[in-house]
Amino acid sequence: MEIPILYRKRFIPDECLELKEDVILDQTDSFIVTKWSTIHQRCDLSHGYSCYYLDRGYKVSKFLKDDGSLLCWYCDIITYDYNKANNKLLVIDLLADVKVYPNGLIKVVDLDELSEAFEKRLIDENLLKKSLLTLNRLLNEIYDHGIESLIAPIENIIAKNNQ
Repeated sequence: MEIPILYRKRFIPDECLELKEDVILDQTDSFIVTKWSTIHQRCDLSHGYSCYYLDRGYKVSKFLKDDGSLLCWYCDIITYDYNKANNKLLVIDLLADVKVYPNGLIKVVDLDELSEAFEKRLIDENLLKKSLLTLNRLLNEIYDHGIESLIAPIENIIAKNNQ
């Protein structure tokens, strides 16, 4: 796949945005690493990096504060659609998320949104199952091996750029 044009689709809120400002730093058959700034100004978060594991169904992001310190690692459950003719990669947020804090605390969030999306028929049973099964797989990977292997592509890029 050549360097794609990235889009993010969310169900809650209902939006589809081109990620025009995101910069693709690395791309392999296994992942895509991007650097980005927040779309909407926030007091707790300024910028970060994301690693899209399209084949695994998740995106791992390094959320950074204004001063460059780590707020948390944020893992989105995703699916995607790639349009080769237009070279557009649509990444679809499947609502369930996992936060991993610097102190090691792991928090699963937004399951209420996943339930709401299903109740309102914004997602079907197949996407609900996909989200939950992928969330389970991600949590097992984190519990069994830690977050380190998932964040390695991001940390390697940062280290290379800081040399």
